Amino acid sequence: MEMSSRTILHIDFDSFFASAEQQYNPLLRKRPIGVTATNGRTCVIASSREAKRKGVKTGSRTQDAVRLCPDIIFVPADFVKYWEISKKFIAICQDFSPLVEVFSIDELFMDVTESVHLFGNVDDLIALLKKRIAEEIGEFITVSVGVSTNKILAKLASGLKKPNGVCVISGKNLEEIYKNAVLQDICGIGPRIEARLIRMGILTLLQLRKTSLSHLVAEFGNVEGNFLYNVGQGKDVRPVIAFTRAPDVKSVGRQYCLPHNEHNERVVMQNVYELYEEVALKLRRLNKKARSCGLSLYGSYTLYGHITQQEYVDSGYDLFQMGMKVVEREYSSFPPGYVRRIGVWVSYLEDKSHLSLPLFPEARRKEKIISIRDTINDTFGNHTIRNGFLYRAAKLTTVPNGFMSDRVERTKLAQSFAKS
Repeated sequence: MEMSSRTILHIDFDSFFASAEQQYNPLLRKRPIGVTATNGRTCVIASSREAKRKGVKTGSRTQDAVRLCPDIIFVPADFVKYWEISKKFIAICQDFSPLVEVFSIDELFMDVTESVHLFGNVDDLIALLKKRIAEEIGEFITVSVGVSTNKILAKLASGLKKPNGVCVISGKNLEEIYKNAVLQDICGIGPRIEARLIRMGILTLLQLRKTSLSHLVAEFGNVEGNFLYNVGQGKDVRPVIAFTRAPDVKSVGRQYCLPHNEHNERVVMQNVYELYEEVALKLRRLNKKARSCGLSLYGSYTLYGHITQQEYVDSGYDLFQMGMKVVEREYSSFPPGYVRRIGVWVSYLEDKSHLSLPLFPEARRKEKIISIRDTINDTFGNHTIRNGFLYRAAKLTTVPNGFMSDRVERTKLAQSFAKS
């Protein structure tokens, strides 16, 4: 398919975490807020439009945010809430095209080449999409949309008319866009590549457009040189890959940094259990089971190991029991001292459809209970039903490993949003 025949959208939430908090709490609307990490870290991980206008940026220290915006309101992040909104967002987009590729928790690509005519034209489709988001998610949740013939340009476009805007990049306005955009506006050009381009005398995308392929390959090598040349020419032949067709997952993991050095063994175990529950939930949504389980603990001592068994499992309880065997093997029991960071992972995954069904009534009953619990938690929110050992344990707000890594990892992650 010729690139010019494609119609690709990049849809990006505006000030997502902060807008979500304003949607759920009317008292926060039209007020400057800063979303902070829930683990005691003193930085702003997202800011509302009102706070941004005062100079509060993502990554700002809270004391700096207060200096810039004395009336700022700090709100702890609630990733469970954000996941739920993201899942609704994905479901809405799937009604417009089957080709929806999740790029991160608050942005995705959508190829509407074959479906746009069902809604009139691109403008009509985008207007209907925005209307549904306002009606089904909330009026304070808005998106900016970039439209172009490929993913690179669509993503560039979505950032040019924020918030709540629509920007189209075509062959007619590409050079004008490139003249005004900075190098790092392109996804894939970071500080390192930008610095090398500047040393070459390339300061703008328009100058990159006028640079020869041989010059770029000589400086950056074949892979990066070709990438930069195609960026300059506005070319990107990568297809939009539906997250339901994402490459097969080889492992699933979670990490969590505790808010302080934790000496209480029970609290450490509760956090380990909670992480295994999250890994198990992702396994079930991927319709997979695992037979290898790993655990790492870092603090005044280091524990790192894994255990592999013949039986495939997908329950947090079973994974936790395997993790405890790792502790017993390495240290006999939890050693004295403190833990600051925890990591858990599973590997040797297999599709459930390739495994035999449980033979014994107790095993079938266990799987049914897990399925019912997942249904309730999907309906009423994560942690509605939890294992009794986690009673009064902190509700973690972890972000999956590799969340902002390459496209393959992001499409793998997207599968976790889908219902099994």
